[in-house]
Amino acid sequence: MVGKYKVITLCGSTRFKDAFLEMQKRLTLEGNIVISVGLFGHSGDDEVWTEGTKEMLDDMHKAKISMADEIFVINVGGYIGSSTRSEIEYAKATGKPVRYLES
Repeated sequence: MVGKYKVITLCGSTRFKDAFLEMQKRLTLEGNIVISVGLFGHSGDDEVWTEGTKEMLDDMHKAKISMADEIFVINVGGYIGSSTRSEIEYAKATGKPVRYLES
């Protein structure tokens, strides 16, 4: 291993799939370990909407936040939905720094 890598979990609306992929690439090239979403429900991964799956994925994403050193919010156009807002609150409550794509 070359060094200590910061672990960053990406959060945001899955409608911003392209922004997620671009930020994952950028943060990885900057030397970070990046944890992202597993499915993009608002960008065509319809499996998200089957019974119980969205709730499981939301819970799983909070576990991903727990593993991270910080979160990075993909807030294209300043948009932050209710799931992302909940993730930000969880990150703050557990002492994780929060950075945003857009201020």
